[in-house]
Amino acid sequence: MDRQAKEATVAALHELFARGETVIVAHYAGLDANDATDLRRRMREAGAQFRVTKNRLTRLALKDTPHADLADLFTGPTAIGISQDPVAPAKVLHEFADTHPQLVILGGGLGSQMLDQAAVSQLAKMPSLDELRAKLVGVISSPARSVAGVLQAPAGALARVFGAYSESEAA
Repeated sequence: MDRQAKEATVAALHELFARGETVIVAHYAGLDANDATDLRRRMREAGAQFRVTKNRLTRLALKDTPHADLADLFTGPTAIGISQDPVAPAKVLHEFADTHPQLVILGGGLGSQMLDQAAVSQLAKMPSLDELRAKLVGVISSPARSVAGVLQAPAGALARVFGAYSESEAA
């Protein structure tokens, strides 16, 4: 890789780290190509990215970003999971690591806070933003549904009374 390509890679990674809310760092040694492709697909479906990066270039790209403290994690065959969603990369990587012991989560960063392996595991168990939004909508709409049901009940009862009255008149 020539110098210009390295500079472009560092700039692209720096941009990713600057705007990524969550970064998860993992060792991927031993994953075959099919497993890596499957992991990338799962990450993409969750709105995250999985990238294998050169450690030296990644450490350079981390400078002056909220995730600068992660530089020490980049040793050996390292990959990153990165996303705007605070839970998505942790959840996908944690689920994948459960079935593929070759993937070892080293830690990560959420905003400017560094996470160890245990914190990433806890983060993976949290509901995603979409799940939280769905729960919030359910909580908000539940009382409205109840009020609508209560308001419709008297009208329905009144309609049944009129119906019964009209049937008795017809008979």
